[in-house]
Amino acid sequence: MTPEPPAFDLEALLRDERAEVERALQRACEWLGEELPDELLQPARHAVLSGGKRFRPILCVVAYRACGGATVPAVYDLSAAIELIHAYSLMHDDLPCMDDAALRRGQPTPHTLFGEAATARAGLALIPAASLWALRASDALGADDARSRKIVSQLNRAAGAGGMVGGQALDLLGEGKYLDSNALNRLHSMKTGALLTASLVIGGIAAAASDTTLAGLESFGRGIGLAFQVTDDILDATEIAADLGKHPSDGLLDKSTYVSLFGLDEAIARAREYAEEAAAALRGTGVDAPALIALASYVVKRKK
Repeated sequence: MTPEPPAFDLEALLRDERAEVERALQRACEWLGEELPDELLQPARHAVLSGGKRFRPILCVVAYRACGGATVPAVYDLSAAIELIHAYSLMHDDLPCMDDAALRRGQPTPHTLFGEAATARAGLALIPAASLWALRASDALGADDARSRKIVSQLNRAAGAGGMVGGQALDLLGEGKYLDSNALNRLHSMKTGALLTASLVIGGIAAAASDTTLAGLESFGRGIGLAFQVTDDILDATEIAADLGKHPSDGLLDKSTYVSLFGLDEAIARAREYAEEAAAALRGTGVDAPALIALASYVVKRKK
């Protein structure tokens, strides 16, 4: 069974936290306006402010709060750094040399509006920008140098060859090939799961959580990362592009998916199993985090 959250208003949490994240992203983009030339700022702003679930920054904030951090604007600024990395990954993922996607979140992708070269360069610029923004936010939260370095290290490790970049490379190499469950899990643990996991761990580091708690957050992140990707594959197979707000699908790109590998019913069961394992790992640390348990449930019940 999918982990059932205790009595908790998840809809209100998502609504309120998204609103705060959007305000933080506006602040980040105002700062970007001082750092980037206009030809890079425009595609970057379009990618960053084009909506979305804002799931990663929400995970960061909720983990921070669960570890005893006081909710202040600076923690949303920290979470915005994670979304800058996510935005960069989508900008590059949608390029013609990658998935050649014309639609993302129901809107034209940046390269269709601003050109491939500007979009590629703007995406690259968001990587160091995210690190600098994270440092500013860490300083505002009162983190010492050691914690600030750990936060930026987590962010860049998740974005790099051991995380999203490596996962994207495996994704491209896997087009038109059969991937077994181990290969598929490895790919998506890097491409999707690394930044989800880093979001939680960064929140914990910012709140000065213990190593035991950080390990629990990491295990929780790995579990919901896989559950998130399996659910993406399920939605990709059962919903139309207009409903999902993106095109093309992984099926059209001839990629192995959890649905193509296991079938729809088994994929649904696996998504629930991963979410349950994630919730169990978190409970095992003794952290009282009903909001995170509720988010684990949301991962497999979402409709887009």
